[in-house]
Amino acid sequence: MPCFSGASWDLKVLTGLDGLATRTMRLPDDIASVDTYANVLAEQIQDLDSFILVGDSFGAVISLALAARQPKGLVGLVLSGGFAANPLPRWKSVAARLSRFANGALYRHGTLRFHAFQLASPFDAAAEVPHAQNDYRNLFVQNTSRSSYTARVTSVTEFNVLDDLDQIRVPTLVLTPADDRLVGAEAARQLLDGIRQSSEIVLPETGHMFRFTHPTLYSNTVRAFVDSLLSVDASAKAVAS
Repeated sequence: MPCFSGASWDLKVLTGLDGLATRTMRLPDDIASVDTYANVLAEQIQDLDSFILVGDSFGAVISLALAARQPKGLVGLVLSGGFAANPLPRWKSVAARLSRFANGALYRHGTLRFHAFQLASPFDAAAEVPHAQNDYRNLFVQNTSRSSYTARVTSVTEFNVLDDLDQIRVPTLVLTPADDRLVGAEAARQLLDGIRQSSEIVLPETGHMFRFTHPTLYSNTVRAFVDSLLSVDASAKAVAS
């Protein structure tokens, strides 16, 4: 599931996922509810008998919301840079909500520059795929209208599934960057405390946008988790037979 920008994943650069049956999607525009996004995701996977949800940042939030419903066929969950409740301090939430008044150049050069600053990490410049703050701003300029940005901010500020985490009954990998000024370490701790079968891997020298800056490391880590689930499933079938 995509990040806050809404742009679908570029699966070509995530070489660790080669050989797996994968699908991605672009987030629909102007939806102001995480539950509604989860409904959209449910429609996308309703034809699958068995699947693993992998969500990055805002996509992790959507995946988490759907997983708490215990959808049929869900066998695993990967959450990178995600959270179970709005992680923004009050002043950031207020500032983000004000984006609805920022049109045109003010949105592109004000709101999105501030957001890009929050996404950036000191590790980005020396990454596998180096990124600067302006690269993140351009990601949003190209993919995220002001109205969609504001709607997604609204959905985040009202989001809280801390009391529903015990409803997630599948193995869950919490994939955490070493440096995350946007979400923070407390968000990962809440996920680990609330989800029964959860474990965490912290990727060294990475920031919040590690899917973009460290695609090989990121995808290889996800692949190792997927392979571990497939191995357990194969062993169970062998015992059953």
